[in-house]
Amino acid sequence: MMKVSLFITCLCDMFHPNIGKDTVEVLERFGCDVDFPEAQTCCGQPAFNSGYLRQSKKAMKQMIRSFEHAHYIVGPSGSCVSMLKEYPQIFVGDKEWEEKAKEFAEKVYELTQFLVDVLKVTNVGSNFKGTVTYHPSCHMTRILGVKDAPVILLQNIKGVDLIELPKKENCCGFGGTFAIKNAAISSEMAAEKSQHISETKAEYLVGGDMACLMNIGGMMSREGKNVKVIHIAEILNCR
Repeated sequence: MMKVSLFITCLCDMFHPNIGKDTVEVLERFGCDVDFPEAQTCCGQPAFNSGYLRQSKKAMKQMIRSFEHAHYIVGPSGSCVSMLKEYPQIFVGDKEWEEKAKEFAEKVYELTQFLVDVLKVTNVGSNFKGTVTYHPSCHMTRILGVKDAPVILLQNIKGVDLIELPKKENCCGFGGTFAIKNAAISSEMAAEKSQHISETKAEYLVGGDMACLMNIGGMMSREGKNVKVIHIAEILNCR
């Protein structure tokens, strides 16, 4: 049995814990023994992206310690997982932490990436039905490099009618602290993304990053649109 440790991420832990539950159940369905290191914390991305390197390293070191026992580390967020993958570069030259960071990063995977690339699963047997459009988040595609796995999994669900999102590569405007520091620009980007989603006439917007989905979902809610926003783990675990 493959041993997997769940990296829940801050947003899922605090706002959408059911995504963590769905992630665990999907992994267990395909023979994984999943544990949850309770000492885990933030990946350090908000502080790191804001220029607070010293403070962010405290969180990173805690993450490395928390998952020291793990065989595989799997999380339902391309953005947060991509941050974990950056640890080796961040700790270059640190005699105590450089090798630990490298060993840690080599064990880290985003959920769909782990299913397709490690478990070799392309059909999860989901019973989900509906018209779906997929938002490929910036960090997941551009930094982590996970582009095909989510699409492959969605295409292999018989009840899903997957409609390509126009200008799908465009950012939704969240970008972590970008949405706070540049609120007006961020809102315009989210509105543009919302318009492209409307053009698909899809019932559901699906993504692999809860931050993006919350940002887009908030905009569409304010605009009075009724598109349902769901994380891909929820679709994969529909039985």
